[in-house]
Amino acid sequence: MTAPVKVVPFPSPAEEERDGLPQWLLTTDHKRIGILTIGTALFLFFLNGALALTMRAQLAQPNLHILSPQAYLQFMTQHGTGMIALTITPLAIGLGVYLVPLQVGAPRMAAPRAALLGYWLYVFGSLALIWGFVTPTGGSQDGWWGYTPLSSGAYSQGEGMSLWTAGTFLAAVGMLLMSATMLWTALRMRAPHVTLPRMPVFTWTEIVTCLMVLSGFPSLLLGLGIVAASRVDPARFTTNGWNIAYQNLFWFYGHPVVYVMFFPFVGCVAESLATFTGRRFFGYKGTVLSLLVFAAGSMSVWGHHLFASGQNVNDYFSLTSIFLTIPAGVEYFGFLGTLWGGRFRYTTSMLFALAFIPQFLIGGLTGILVANPAIDYHVNNSYFILGHFHYTLFAGSVFGFFAGFYLWFPKATGIMLNERLGKLHFLLLTIGANTAFIPMFFLGYDGMPRWMATYPAGAGFTTLSLISSIGAGIIGLGMCVFALNLYESARAKVPAGPNPWLAHTLEWSTSSPPPRFNFNLTYPVIRVHSYAPLLNLRERALAAQQERREA
Repeated sequence: MTAPVKVVPFPSPAEEERDGLPQWLLTTDHKRIGILTIGTALFLFFLNGALALTMRAQLAQPNLHILSPQAYLQFMTQHGTGMIALTITPLAIGLGVYLVPLQVGAPRMAAPRAALLGYWLYVFGSLALIWGFVTPTGGSQDGWWGYTPLSSGAYSQGEGMSLWTAGTFLAAVGMLLMSATMLWTALRMRAPHVTLPRMPVFTWTEIVTCLMVLSGFPSLLLGLGIVAASRVDPARFTTNGWNIAYQNLFWFYGHPVVYVMFFPFVGCVAESLATFTGRRFFGYKGTVLSLLVFAAGSMSVWGHHLFASGQNVNDYFSLTSIFLTIPAGVEYFGFLGTLWGGRFRYTTSMLFALAFIPQFLIGGLTGILVANPAIDYHVNNSYFILGHFHYTLFAGSVFGFFAGFYLWFPKATGIMLNERLGKLHFLLLTIGANTAFIPMFFLGYDGMPRWMATYPAGAGFTTLSLISSIGAGIIGLGMCVFALNLYESARAKVPAGPNPWLAHTLEWSTSSPPPRFNFNLTYPVIRVHSYAPLLNLRERALAAQQERREA
């Protein structure tokens, strides 16, 4: 399964890519494709976050009408689809496109033009979704799942829903292409001595992510085909059989995509904890096995989103959903084992990684609750589900992303981020996330529906809704600090050096930023003996120094 890798010593002037805009937009360098993907997703993060702040402003007090009920539903749909399909999924895939070739010692990515095409399909899909949102007839109002028959031509008139369908389709195809090339790179283009048991945890999380994308995303494309057909011929494609088929196709994608949106960030947290405790990641083999089991199991749980639909196989989907707590527990055991006895360095990356552990645990434990049909009947489509989902994807995945972003930003750019601003960013996001999302559990348990555009004064939702809206505002302030940090760091340009954190994995053995083909004669691919090769080198150097002292 190992293919030989030719390390290019120094690229010729013809091979070295220039820094002009056309060279960036038509690049075949996986690092630039990764940066473009992450940069685009971060821009859309701010845009979709602004939609959330607008909705939370309306819900801060009863009987507010900043948005009409129709506009509120359009904002909700655009926010949900935008965050899932256009922001967090591309962040997860984009990190892998940048890092996986470096971590496995490959000089380039497999089929880079296919990866570049994937990026542009993602961009065009994003533009289609935004265009649909601002059309005069209004955007989609049918939720990020676009259930038929509500999304058919008989119920959703105008261009907004059609553009939503096209944009979601293009973005999904783009992620499929990028995932396929990344998986090919990890499995077939590794340096000869980088065997499967020597790949870092982050690379393994991207491998299982790619496997889920390749398994789950085609069902979304089939489902979107049903939506498109139902808009052309509603009478034929909005029968009950087609509606049930769409729901099952959508959730066969919709549940694995949740894991697509957190597995890479589990890898970010694992690498950050190992780096800033100065320890090898604990339980490496068990964690890798649990990732593979988790990925396989994720394809068997989609039906727990349909508990309230009347299906008669709820026991099966409840059992498979609860089973996933076993591999999840193995991964948490790896986190805690890495922390035990470590020498902590409280960098911004480490703080985000530490916060990820309890916050994502809340998302996971509440997931076990909604995997129980009896509980799900009560909280289904309530704010309890919103609390669970946001603890999983924001308090969990987004915190994991920032752990990775602060860790690898010096490698990608050659400059350091401002740690004081970074810690302020962390503090505001931690306060804001917990202030915004904890009240949602109580609101949902008390019966507040998730699609309510406003509420009467006597409903009993006022205080908790106001607290949640204040938390959302604090999150917005934290993201402004993050943007300021990027600006100030780009202006200060404090040089990073090849390995400012004394990290353990192969990408830190080359320059910051890496050369065009990742490694060269100045920074060769070092021989790898484990998943933490740089830590091995330091340990051998310390052992040799100790022997000289004793001699």
